[in-house]
Amino acid sequence: MKLLIVEDEILMHNIIAKGLKKTGYAVDSAYDGEEALELFDVNSYDLIVLDLNLPKVDGMEVLHQIRQKDHEVKVLILSARSRVEDRIQGLDAGSNDYLVKPFDFQELEARIRCLLRRNFIQEDTVQRYHNITLDTAKKMIFVDDKKCDLTKKEYGILEYLLLHKNRVIQTEELIEHVWDSETDLFSNSFKFHMSSLKKKLAANDANIMIKNLRGQGYLIEDEEVL
Repeated sequence: MKLLIVEDEILMHNIIAKGLKKTGYAVDSAYDGEEALELFDVNSYDLIVLDLNLPKVDGMEVLHQIRQKDHEVKVLILSARSRVEDRIQGLDAGSNDYLVKPFDFQELEARIRCLLRRNFIQEDTVQRYHNITLDTAKKMIFVDDKKCDLTKKEYGILEYLLLHKNRVIQTEELIEHVWDSETDLFSNSFKFHMSSLKKKLAANDANIMIKNLRGQGYLIEDEEVL
């Protein structure tokens, strides 16, 4: 999953970005409202973590412009504005959640997981597909209850395909949601990780097939998963 962190306090920003990358998310960074809107216009994000006290363009205006263009992307406001009136204004303006600073990083992670699950009508953090268990909270894959050691990118590819089963996913879309925006779309990184993922699933006797539809993309169908 690909996130945009919009926070002008560099130390706070780096802590959040580093923690989320360690968890397995692809993360882009914006340090002011203007940069946030520029990145939003050229990239596709699953969720945006948005501070309100931003230079150049205020966070509420950023949220307003985002909602004019996109009603689906999840937005979590992370702000020192702690009054009830501020939280109500943020939620009424179109944010999906509001977390007040200071905050516990584990709570931020949990709120992000909760918002992302809503994208896929996923009620449980643990999903099962034949003999595969996908734990979206721990970012782990188990085959017959045995942990399958995947890299973060391999896990991200499989998670995205499973949560979008029955839909052909273009390579560009997979890269957009699993890698950050600095990734070279013409590099061999994606092919390497996809090939490695398939080999590891086969080696662990995973009962799943990632179909490569030439010229279209990748697909996991319902008959391949439960």
